[in-house]
Amino acid sequence: MDIVIGDAWPHRAAEQTELEPPRVAVAWSFLQEGVAMGRVDGRVALVTGGSGGLGSAFASALAREGADVAIQYHSHPERAEEVAEEVRRAGRRAHTVTADLADMADVRAMFASVGQELGDVDILVNNAGVDGERARAWEIDPDSWRKTVELNLFGTYYCAREALSGMVSRGRGVVVNISSVHEVIPWGGYSAYATAKAAVSMLTKTLALETAEYGVRVVALAPGAIRTPINADVWQDPQGLADLERKIPARRIGEPDEVAAVLVSLVSDEASYLTGTTVFVDGGMTLYADFAHGG
Repeated sequence: MDIVIGDAWPHRAAEQTELEPPRVAVAWSFLQEGVAMGRVDGRVALVTGGSGGLGSAFASALAREGADVAIQYHSHPERAEEVAEEVRRAGRRAHTVTADLADMADVRAMFASVGQELGDVDILVNNAGVDGERARAWEIDPDSWRKTVELNLFGTYYCAREALSGMVSRGRGVVVNISSVHEVIPWGGYSAYATAKAAVSMLTKTLALETAEYGVRVVALAPGAIRTPINADVWQDPQGLADLERKIPARRIGEPDEVAAVLVSLVSDEASYLTGTTVFVDGGMTLYADFAHGG
């Protein structure tokens, strides 16, 4: 029997059909025995928007699994440094870096800084984003609309572009674009955000198609309603929380650590055959809760 860890599958074409069941069984036996701990040992991760909310949860989870972590922030360096300290307490190296992700020159400088401090980026988590101004499409200031798209879409592309240029040449690496349930669910008052996230979905698929032959993976992770500071005004209000939970078949909002756990799995070798798709972590929000008991 071939012993298989991660994506290091031996090439045994003549025995492919016979060997596939044992391969699956062996891979899962390793997970069950706990060998999956330290799933990203020695890798360098860059988390954009890493100074709070989901970003800080991502950075901490990656560090606990063995990665050195760079934390990008736009403002509030003290928050980024708090996350960096948590990474260091996990026994890993940390680096904080500020950048305007809607500016390609800033993005290049950010990657150069991370490369100098930690080494080549093996894992990019494109997390930075804003929902933007709330206004109907015909009433919003076009400049405000454009700025929301620039960060959520152009910023994602700029960071992915810079990361992939190195990953492709090295023949390894993973990019995770943090999308949203609003890549498929329209959101009144937030047309720029929903449009950008829908575009991120197709960007993810296209980048995955272009890079798969080089041993690089690109996936999207789409959270639903998660308990973070950005939506505290909703989940701290009993009426707002009740309204939100009615939209979720699981009847609760998610926690940052639940999303971070999925992220770690996606960037590890456990997901070595997964690319070009969006993984939803939403308690079923995209399943239309009102239809749970019939139409």
